Amino acid sequence: MSYRGKRKDGEDHASDENDDHAPPKKSFKTTAAANSDDPDGIVVCEISKNRRVTVRNWQGKIWVDIREFYVKDGKQMPGKKGIALNLDQWNLLRDHVEEIDKALAENS
Repeated sequence: MSYRGKRKDGEDHASDENDDHAPPKKSFKTTAAANSDDPDGIVVCEISKNRRVTVRNWQGKIWVDIREFYVKDGKQMPGKKGIALNLDQWNLLRDHVEEIDKALAENS
């Protein structure tokens, strides 16, 4: 039986922005930072202690990266939790900001 995508212990773990633990070690092909034309990109803002928005050039394309970070050996490293939007996706999201704000106001 496959447990892919399900937690075996049945617990639902929410992301904690104060969590400084590195994710479990796995074998990765390569990370975006390792292959990046500009490994650091431009940090646009820090949403919280471990979350930030960066704009970077990767494989010849511009990406808006919203990602969680963790500390390893005193250095901030990108985690696997996050999303990288290409320019078309970013523009689509930006065009719908007013609708998102309206929905937030209705639900709060």
